[in-house]
Amino acid sequence: MFKKVKTFWRIVRRLSGDDAYEQYLRHYVRYHQTDAAHEYHPPLSKADFFKQWQDEKWNGVKRCC
Repeated sequence: MFKKVKTFWRIVRRLSGDDAYEQYLRHYVRYHQTDAAHEYHPPLSKADFFKQWQDEKWNGVKRCC
């Protein structure tokens, strides 16, 4: 039963975007942390990440017609 609740909660977090920062950090560690071909940039802070995420989501024209 506990496993089903945990899986359900993980799905809710993924759909709502609540786990976006954790996803970003996993991606960063996997693909960008030791990228010798480019200049090193530390990962964004949680606040900076969500500001950038919101700016990308809401900037520009958002309409159907």
